[in-house]
Amino acid sequence: MVVDFKDQRVLVVGGSSGIGRATAELLSQTGAEVVVAGRSADRLGEVAARSAIRTERVDAMDRAALDELFARLAPVDHLVVCVSGGEGAGPFAGLDLDAVRRAFAAKTFAQLEVVQAALPAMRASGSITLVTAGSAQAALPGTVGLAAVNGALEAAVRPLAAELAPIRVNAVSPGVVNTAWWESMPPAQRAAFFTEFASRTPLGRVAEPEEVARAVMLLIGSTFVTGHTLVADGGLHLAR
Repeated sequence: MVVDFKDQRVLVVGGSSGIGRATAELLSQTGAEVVVAGRSADRLGEVAARSAIRTERVDAMDRAALDELFARLAPVDHLVVCVSGGEGAGPFAGLDLDAVRRAFAAKTFAQLEVVQAALPAMRASGSITLVTAGSAQAALPGTVGLAAVNGALEAAVRPLAAELAPIRVNAVSPGVVNTAWWESMPPAQRAAFFTEFASRTPLGRVAEPEEVARAVMLLIGSTFVTGHTLVADGGLHLAR
């Protein structure tokens, strides 16, 4: 797919690593003016060191900082929100519900905060793309908390698209992706998990961030698509 985003400004919030970073790098190759925003100064420095992408440090849970950021960057053509957290997984019987509350704050509420703060800066011809997770689409044991967090975001996509029109609002729902989200798991355990998980899905592997980034770019460039959640999970929702 060849899409020309020349002279369009794209802001990727939560774009300093993983899917967000891959999306920013992919979009920068299309002629877009890409801005990456995130909390980690070190990771933002890595982005700036390997590309000409502009970086901004911001906490997606700090509304005043978000308002200031969007005021400086306006107008914005396309917004990609990849903000996430690292909590909420585990068998339901012993699930730490306080961790799930924190997960809602770190992802669901943070993404909605970003979208709301962005509205005064968005062009009417533009788009907003949320990055959720395949746990909202699948029915895997141990993912009740994650499904709730991501399912809430996906449930918001259609009414947001209706209310914010003509701005297009969509989401990409990825499955297991080889990103820093899994860094808390020891390398050997992570490799075993990836192998076991991949064996249960139709494509037989986990995704690389660039593969999900292509799905994000597809939605940004699809000017007649809104209110849609694109499942890019390698068949996670079909897992045996």
